[in-house]
Amino acid sequence: IQTGIGEVAVKVLRVRDRGKEDIKFSSNLIPQYMRRTVTIDVLLPLLYLKGISTTDFADSFEPILGSKPKNLSPNVISRLKSEWYDQYLLWQRRDLTKKKYVYFWVDGIYLQARMESEKNCILVIIGVDEYGKKELVAIDDGFRESKESWQGLLLDIKSRGLIHSPALAIGDGALGFWGALTEEYPTTVHKRCWVHKTSNILNKLPKSQQAKAKQMIHNIYMASSREEAESSWKKFILAYSAKYPKATECLLKNEKELLAFYDFPGEHWIHLRTTNPIESTFATVKHRTRKSRNCFSRNTIIAATYKLFLEAEKRWKPLRGKNRIAQVINMEKFIDGIHVSEISNDNLLALDKLPLAGRDELRWEARFFWPDDTIITLNGLDERFLL
Repeated sequence: IQTGIGEVAVKVLRVRDRGKEDIKFSSNLIPQYMRRTVTIDVLLPLLYLKGISTTDFADSFEPILGSKPKNLSPNVISRLKSEWYDQYLLWQRRDLTKKKYVYFWVDGIYLQARMESEKNCILVIIGVDEYGKKELVAIDDGFRESKESWQGLLLDIKSRGLIHSPALAIGDGALGFWGALTEEYPTTVHKRCWVHKTSNILNKLPKSQQAKAKQMIHNIYMASSREEAESSWKKFILAYSAKYPKATECLLKNEKELLAFYDFPGEHWIHLRTTNPIESTFATVKHRTRKSRNCFSRNTIIAATYKLFLEAEKRWKPLRGKNRIAQVINMEKFIDGIHVSEISNDNLLALDKLPLAGRDELRWEARFFWPDDTIITLNGLDERFLL
């Protein structure tokens, strides 16, 4: 029997029934046709996912199992891989009634199956539940990143009981998802990924300008407040609008979605700026498909991606600031990452401390946030409202 410490010779007693009842005996310790331990059976497909080709398994296991190890042919590995798709189908039918996700990260990756004229688009949703744990929510293939494909995936998870809308969804500029999200979860706030947006902007600039522009974009989404971010935003527009209007247009068209994270807890910002949980796993998927040189079938693509994400899920870090999740679920107000109840008097400015000589020169602005998120701005605020 092949084990993690090499091949182990085992003697199994032969028992047979000489009577007429033809009773069959099978050992629970050594089942029939057992050639490998369970741990080796689990290890083989995982090594395949990590990049070892089916034809290289025998050579890879020689230091452990000895020269020319048996039962490691390409057909054996393929048979083990076939179990993944069955596991995926079972996982895809799981009940989501008791689940409540606070945030979604979404993205798609294009992979080409064998004998297919077009690449499959694998659609993936990762969520954070009310306990701060990141987990794979849904995965399926679709026709490009169309609205119909995303809507089918969202309808599927809704039909299995996921009726609570996430507070925020983070994704790239694929219009199909945002249209589907608006119809299925209309209360969810849209948030664009800064990594994707940065890449799109830099593609519209010459290489000589990209390093400086990247730093200026970095200053926008790493700002400690919305006001500071808007100031850095204006600096970028002023610097590039005249010579490179396409770059500034790319930034301007998604201002609301790019700065949406400022209305959520500051502890969560590191998770909300980008779609990194998905992107890092997609890099492994792309490596696996390059190694296999398009030898995947459609089912194997989905199953392999599913298994890779389950492996990556074990290494995902929980959400920082888990104590804030309940506040987000209850739609409590945050301003620049700070809960409104925690804004102290230290943040208020007394009138007599303003560094201006004449009060007539002062300009005031007050913003009132009503339940429907309507903002009413009043200029020339009465001094009685100040300390």
